[in-house]
Amino acid sequence: MVALMVEPPRSPGMSLREWADLPEDDEGELVDGQLVEEEVPEVTHEAIVSWLIGALRAWAIGRGGFVFGSELKLGVRPGRGRKPDVSVYLPGGQVPRGRSLVRVPPGLIIEVLSPSARDARRDRIEKADEYAAFGVRLYGLIDPAARTLELFELGADGRYVRALGAADGTVDVPGCAELRLDLDALWAEVDRLPPDDGDEEL
Repeated sequence: MVALMVEPPRSPGMSLREWADLPEDDEGELVDGQLVEEEVPEVTHEAIVSWLIGALRAWAIGRGGFVFGSELKLGVRPGRGRKPDVSVYLPGGQVPRGRSLVRVPPGLIIEVLSPSARDARRDRIEKADEYAAFGVRLYGLIDPAARTLELFELGADGRYVRALGAADGTVDVPGCAELRLDLDALWAEVDRLPPDDGDEEL
């Protein structure tokens, strides 16, 4: 007699609701029902995110918009949950209610690229596809190493088209009246950080 190996049924994994309800200490994004570890943000990364939130909030708050940081949990599709670095709900648009899981797409998402190739691929390819399908109108990428900003706008075909790329000066964000980002001021903020002398001993 030949014994047949029967694979046990696969677990469907974690649901979006289960992911959204995780304690704050359980970090990570949800990818196909599995909790995936996020990149460890560096000081430069956090300085850029902080500057962006300040600049975007100064524009949005008087116009009825909202700006959120990296703990906002977006349910971009079944089994997929993302936590963007910066999410902006534009004036006049739909605003999420006070729940742990957000299913309303922001008008603008900005991700700050991390040094690892894996993280850069995720932000440039995986998240770009997911945010486009979710209906995020504007997707921005900041590369701290190259000191560049790229903005992509959602086209009629549901795909992102590069709307602008810049390394310095002041740029106007497409479709957002009077929203300007001063890249020289951003890089000046980064330059205020002391040089990295390697890991310090604890």
